[in-house]
Amino acid sequence: MSITRYESSAVYSKVTEANGMVFTAGVIPTDLARDVTGQTSEVLAEIDRLLALAGTDKSKVVQATVWLNDIRHRDGMNTAWSAWLGGKDAPARACVEAKLIDPRMLVEISVVAVK
Repeated sequence: MSITRYESSAVYSKVTEANGMVFTAGVIPTDLARDVTGQTSEVLAEIDRLLALAGTDKSKVVQATVWLNDIRHRDGMNTAWSAWLGGKDAPARACVEAKLIDPRMLVEISVVAVK
């Protein structure tokens, strides 16, 4: 089995491809002044870019994990999430509250897709 890593550093790869599966690292927003809907939209756009590096796209996402700094942000996150999915191809998903690296960071998302 071959493993391909994209945008790697000494600590992690942003995307890893193995055996027809594509895994993203946790993707975080860079514009921390935005609300949770805006941060989620930014994260999902980055996920689109990362999936494209490995030759796949959001229609092939089979699993997602969403971390929110406050679970009460779930509705705002779901607004961006639902717009991104366009009402179809919803993956299995977990959404949990977690302490994120910066208190202004409201969301982090990781996905698994097939090729």
